Amino acid sequence: MSRIALLTGASSGIGAAIAQALHEEGWRIIAPGRRPPSVPATHIPVDLATVSEAELASLLGDVRPDAFIHAAGLLRVAPLGQTERGIGQELWRLHVDVATMIANIVVPRMQAGGRVLLIGSRTANGAAGRSQYAASKAALNGLVRSWAAELAERNITANIIAPGATATPMLDDPARQGVPPRQPPIGRFIRPEEIAALARFLLSPHAGAITGQQIVVCGGASL
Repeated sequence: MSRIALLTGASSGIGAAIAQALHEEGWRIIAPGRRPPSVPATHIPVDLATVSEAELASLLGDVRPDAFIHAAGLLRVAPLGQTERGIGQELWRLHVDVATMIANIVVPRMQAGGRVLLIGSRTANGAAGRSQYAASKAALNGLVRSWAAELAERNITANIIAPGATATPMLDDPARQGVPPRQPPIGRFIRPEEIAALARFLLSPHAGAITGQQIVVCGGASL
């Protein structure tokens, strides 16, 4: 029987790379979001930025995933003096609230061996001009470490992958104008497929002893 992955952000960037990797491994993918992924999947059309938890629970029905991966993301940048409360709320909503809502719905149904994986950011440690984005990503560490402590007895892991600058459409997002990405010391940006390969491992039985961790993939940028 195919394993089931509930994957947000599956239509683009890192989420699309994870969808491709899981499809190649034979996972059945359930993808809530505005756009369907390019690989075969059960697409649930929904705007995660506005849906309520009750509506989301209804859309997800009685799905019992083996893994929940939250890769949906949004980048907004602004220095102090130009930050906007609404932007901060938008970032928090997508990165933190949506992760919490979906976990609240599906993780209680998970069997032993289940996996929770959030896509964070190396920026969670702080970066000039990205304070609101960094704060929303930093909050994921608190979520994951708390969930890991709750779920360890059920043999369910919870982890974060925190990439540095990754070669996705987000690098060219006009919303990051004024805060251009910096190429890591390895001389190139991180490839989405590299993040997907790590995700694949963390979702596997071989990673059963790794939980509550934030794994940084930055090409040496944090050295």
